[in-house]
Amino acid sequence: MKISFFGAAGEVTGSCHLVETSQARVLIDFGLHQGSAAIEQRNTVVPPIDAGRLDAVLVTHAHIDHIGRLPLLPNAGFNRSIYATPATCDLAVIMLRDSARIQEGDAERATRRNPASSELPIAPLYTEADAEKVLPLFKPVAYDTPTNVAPGITARWVDAGHMLGSASIELTIEDAGKVKTVVFSGDIGVRGAALLRDPVYLSKADLVVMESTYGDRDHKALEPTLDEFKEIIDHAVWSHEKVLIPAFAVGRTQQMAYYLNQLIERGRLPKFPVYVDSPMASAAIELYKKYQHDLDSATAALVHNGTNPLAFQDLICTRSADESKALNYLQGAAVIIAASGMCTGGRILHHLRHNVWRRDVHVIIAGFQAVGTIGRQLVDGAKAITIFGDRVPVRATVSTLGGFSAHAGQTELLAWLASLMKQPNKPRVVLVHGEEDAREKLRTLIVQQFGVPPKCPEYADHVEL
Repeated sequence: MKISFFGAAGEVTGSCHLVETSQARVLIDFGLHQGSAAIEQRNTVVPPIDAGRLDAVLVTHAHIDHIGRLPLLPNAGFNRSIYATPATCDLAVIMLRDSARIQEGDAERATRRNPASSELPIAPLYTEADAEKVLPLFKPVAYDTPTNVAPGITARWVDAGHMLGSASIELTIEDAGKVKTVVFSGDIGVRGAALLRDPVYLSKADLVVMESTYGDRDHKALEPTLDEFKEIIDHAVWSHEKVLIPAFAVGRTQQMAYYLNQLIERGRLPKFPVYVDSPMASAAIELYKKYQHDLDSATAALVHNGTNPLAFQDLICTRSADESKALNYLQGAAVIIAASGMCTGGRILHHLRHNVWRRDVHVIIAGFQAVGTIGRQLVDGAKAITIFGDRVPVRATVSTLGGFSAHAGQTELLAWLASLMKQPNKPRVVLVHGEEDAREKLRTLIVQQFGVPPKCPEYADHVEL
């Protein structure tokens, strides 16, 4: 039994783990690398996974850094099932179609800006047609339902509390007379987060492949974060200024809309227009209602009684490109929530290009920003950023709010792992999905608390069971 790591190894994005036995080959996630041009160049090189020999792909959740390369698989010979929770299957349709449009748009712009490519256009990583090929392969599996996914391999998805439909995956692997349990954490959510159920803690494993995004720190508590959020919005509203919030279309957008509604409903903020400028985010809001049974009990009760906490009077969902462009000419106070969350593509780039040079604009960064992304440059205090080839000065006020993260902080990561460390024979641990500093700090704490030295793989490294 062998597991190889072809993404999210020493970085946060590009999740891709290959499980091999003498009789089966299963891929866990196949996400896009996101960040600098050099990091994203990795997307063009398909790892040595031999797609035609895969028995199945298992997906933890629908964020693009976990599913964004799946449209490459059918053309490489893959025609088996892609297993995921029902909500993840539905979200993948939205996410992958949007990703394909972005790939085609980026390639078209790159071709226009490169005179040498006029006779040989730059090809997108994949097209909308490629995305359509992979969508029929998705097969929904309910939470906590053991499912045979390949010869000798049974998988069980449990709620990871990270986004709608997110899961940790527990594999039971039988091979050569031995039985092993391997747990892939996926992205572990925050306990008590709005809308979502808390992550499920597992109790048995021989090997744990665990994320380490925030292995180096804890998040600011929610209440003081909401206080800071309220102060920024309050100032902007009374000063008739615009607020831009880059947010993942699925997960963070709904969370920010929920908290804005709560602050308005409780009288802590005056009423003002909130624009969700993302067709994908708007469609995802409808899925939150469809999958109310996957939400926390408080939210599910509201929806069941006819109250949608993600639909309030001043929430306006824009869909067309013309509606999006019109937001650049808004007068007065407004909040615009737009993807992508790390400013690597999507409509937020257009809003930044038209607004970040203005002093009467606020930008709120409310989630993780990978190295090399425009979002990370803003967090790090860049004086100028490059958008669509143009250098744009940064004069807007940039605020970072850490308490809205959808990823567990250091303490909650350790608590999640602690439930697996109660076994008489402690499992081996592999740390992925984290930058080097964060991963190394979490590794040190795991050694100190549990006496288990985790492996920190680099690209193409593997472990054997």
